[in-house]
Amino acid sequence: MKKKLVLALAGVLIVAVAGWWWNGSGDRMAAKNARPAVAGGAPAGSAPAALVTLATAERQDVPVTVQVNGSVVSLNSVDLRPQVTNTVQAVHVKEGQFVKAGQLLFTLDDRNDQANLARARAQQKRDEATMADLERQYKRSQELVAQNFIAKSAADATLSQLEAQRAAVAADRAAVQSAQVALGYATLRAPIAGRIGAVNIYPGTLVQPTLSLVTITQLDPIAVSFPVPEANLQDLLAAARSRAKVEALVAGRKEPLSGVLNFVDNTVDPQIGTVRAKAVFDNADQSFWPGQFVGTRITVRTLSGATVVPAAALMMLSDGASLYVVDEAMNAKRRKVQVLHTFGTKVALSGVEPGEQVVIEGSQNVRPGGKVRVDKKPAPAGTTGVTPGSAASSDAPQPPRERA
Repeated sequence: MKKKLVLALAGVLIVAVAGWWWNGSGDRMAAKNARPAVAGGAPAGSAPAALVTLATAERQDVPVTVQVNGSVVSLNSVDLRPQVTNTVQAVHVKEGQFVKAGQLLFTLDDRNDQANLARARAQQKRDEATMADLERQYKRSQELVAQNFIAKSAADATLSQLEAQRAAVAADRAAVQSAQVALGYATLRAPIAGRIGAVNIYPGTLVQPTLSLVTITQLDPIAVSFPVPEANLQDLLAAARSRAKVEALVAGRKEPLSGVLNFVDNTVDPQIGTVRAKAVFDNADQSFWPGQFVGTRITVRTLSGATVVPAAALMMLSDGASLYVVDEAMNAKRRKVQVLHTFGTKVALSGVEPGEQVVIEGSQNVRPGGKVRVDKKPAPAGTTGVTPGSAASSDAPQPPRERA
């Protein structure tokens, strides 16, 4: 009996000791949680300052440049065809040859045209001789009428014959001109200066007006045609009026070639939203070739005194573009901005004043109105802003979690 009583008292004592130890450890844990100091010296329950990289907004003149791919086109290209059906007598050029305007290219068989011209000239001479005889007769008849040797009607009849002969001579002169024109069709000359294409015509070939003999393409000067987005149409028209400079980058050349904008099409392509423009380039060294693709660049206007920040500072949200601006007290405030132009890794915008500090890295950890601290390390190249609420990278510091 006594043994059972001793065991019961020992069990009660063990339970009491265990309860005392449990309550003491809970008090120590609560005291530990109630300590005011946390990392960074912030008061209990507040988030630490976010680690960010800053950049200073700058003021500068920003050229608004349009860079697109264009194609080289000839200013003049002539498809040479004969005026009459005839046989080729001689070919005076070789394919690929450069020719001058008016240079002889082909000669057709002109024997029949030469005979027609000779016959027309002979008829003209005969009628001119008859006209000269009638002029003498009319002059003599006038003298006889003055002396009353013949009636005036006889002189009038002679005058009628003279006028008819004069008309015949005029017709003969027109026939000679027509024969000369027909003879001219037997020689084909270059209407423009340029380069000859492929020549598939040889002496003895029967040609007709539906057959193309050769194509002549002007190479100097030459043009580059390129599309410009519809949004830049008004700036493009202003640039055309001032004959703005256009640069073209040709494969194999390190330096771009400069030309002058001289044409803007009168219609915007509704399917792709672009308008076609054309610039003229000197091409004495044949750097450009028709049909060649080249990169083109044109400055349509300049933003004077624009505010420029790194493009990494921008955050594209549902309500538009914004960024974080940091004041002297290292407080970050989100500010909406309007993008004016993007060039390279920078962007010109409105809504930020030159000299203000903007966050370019670490914006995913910044909260509006929260504190930030500057990362002394330089921001890596190609850093882009991250929209608040998106997943941060594994290396970025994470906000502390609240205890349950």
